[in-house]
Amino acid sequence: MTVERTGRPAEPAQLGDAELLASADVDLFAEFYRRHARRIAGYLMRATGDAEVAADLTAETFAAALQDRDRYRPSQAAPTTWLYGIAGHKLTDWWRRGYAEDRARRRLGMERIDLSDADVRELERLASEVSVIDLLDELPAQQRAAVQARLIHGRDYGEIAGAKGVSEAVVRQRVSRGLAGLRRRIGGWV
Repeated sequence: MTVERTGRPAEPAQLGDAELLASADVDLFAEFYRRHARRIAGYLMRATGDAEVAADLTAETFAAALQDRDRYRPSQAAPTTWLYGIAGHKLTDWWRRGYAEDRARRRLGMERIDLSDADVRELERLASEVSVIDLLDELPAQQRAAVQARLIHGRDYGEIAGAKGVSEAVVRQRVSRGLAGLRRRIGGWV
């Protein structure tokens, strides 16, 4: 567990996602799960259109993340990018096979989730709630600023370039790379 300067253990809510993943403490991973399960479930619900499959894939995503958290490298990706990568792999596997693979869940002793009608309604609501704007924070700062200026604020490339002191080509490249990054994170619907 991470310890504050006072010598007391840090509260999970005070820790960043990378610290939560770096810890061997399963309770800290539970905080990581609480922070991101809703967005992952919404993403998978939107991608599959099936609440049962979305719930299974969400459970598989977090089971794999828990099992492989020692393989996470902060220098290579943001924690949420890593998590969406796992979810994307689970989704791709599901598309190929037509069913959710539950090996990681079984290995960890996790039971399959039975969904109530209320659970299905909540997953459907989450599917409509998750937005690209929520994911912008995960982009590098220059790409995020370029995508926001161009697509959210509707500024033209020349105006953005002038304000940033770079060429129009650089702004176009930042927007393009930012959108490509968003596509990778959310399964291609941007």
